[in-house]
Amino acid sequence: MQSTELKNLTIAIVGAGYAGAASAKALSLLGADVHVYEQASRIREVGAGIGLRPSTMDRFRQWGIFDAIAKVSSPSDYFEILTGTGDPIMKESWPGIGDYAEETKTHLIHRGDFIDALLGVLPDGMVHLGHTLESVEDRGERSVLTFGGGKTVEADLVVGADGIKSVVRRQLFSDKDPVFSGEHAYRTVIPVDDAHGMVVDDNLRMYIGKGTKVYLLPLRHRGQVSFDITALCADGTWAPAVTKDDVLATLDGFDERIVKIARDLDLDTVSVRAVYDIDPVERWHSNSVVLVGDAAHSMLHHQGQGANSAILDAGALADALQEADSVGEALALYQATRKPVTDELQRISRQGWTEDEVDDVFPGQKPAAPVEA
Repeated sequence: MQSTELKNLTIAIVGAGYAGAASAKALSLLGADVHVYEQASRIREVGAGIGLRPSTMDRFRQWGIFDAIAKVSSPSDYFEILTGTGDPIMKESWPGIGDYAEETKTHLIHRGDFIDALLGVLPDGMVHLGHTLESVEDRGERSVLTFGGGKTVEADLVVGADGIKSVVRRQLFSDKDPVFSGEHAYRTVIPVDDAHGMVVDDNLRMYIGKGTKVYLLPLRHRGQVSFDITALCADGTWAPAVTKDDVLATLDGFDERIVKIARDLDLDTVSVRAVYDIDPVERWHSNSVVLVGDAAHSMLHHQGQGANSAILDAGALADALQEADSVGEALALYQATRKPVTDELQRISRQGWTEDEVDDVFPGQKPAAPVEA
């Protein structure tokens, strides 16, 4: 599309998480009139650490925000996978480090710092809090959003960045429910000094035991480490109630230092949730509405690609609008570019466990998502 056409576009983004904030940045750089509508009255990202891959950091460089992300993150050279007792399984450099004009490492960052940094590079007044989407009406070349309280917004392009429970997806593209993976995730951050010497550099390490994976992701720029446990569990309650003994039971046979980290945790500081994804969505767009991030392709976290995929979606959507002759053509090009990639990531991310491990937790049955290897 011509620059004059892009500058005349009105774009409404639903959701101010990673996908929404990144889309707002990418699309505003085109000159479009962009507004973001978020249901929360304040934005607060819980959880722990994530890794931003070289391809993601390169997008930030293109958008002129690399330094804003880099100053609240730690560059990492490699990741390592070990047994629960610390015996090495594999050690690899992060893919893509040498793919760009400048060496670009994976950056480890706290989720809260990440969303704060993304929102911090958006113009004042672009993000509107306290807007709960009730309905989206697709009128072909334009669409209308209706929020709680009756407020309506009409736009040339609506971007559904409203997460795994997306209202936009459910009303226009797929009414399938999220799928329980058969897992729980327990996530927190602790001081590096409380990691009992297990954090010696800025590289991610994953420890694998029977039915459990433990991630130690250094956040040394803030003197902390992200401590994450993912364990098979039959309880699909979104926010399950667990005890310290429940957490410790997942670490049977692990390195005593890992057990001690868990034993010393204050459970009030731990994010506890059942893990869900969605089945691939056949169509992400109409002529004036499109899905990005978890709304389009929520995936399990085993590949660490959820946030990265959201950023790459935003970049691909902006690219498509520049390359195509109309909004509708751009949305088709965006889906053709991104969907094969995310379909494969969703598939691979579901391959987290052996059949024996699954059978121990789900005897004679399987959870809805195919978590066996």
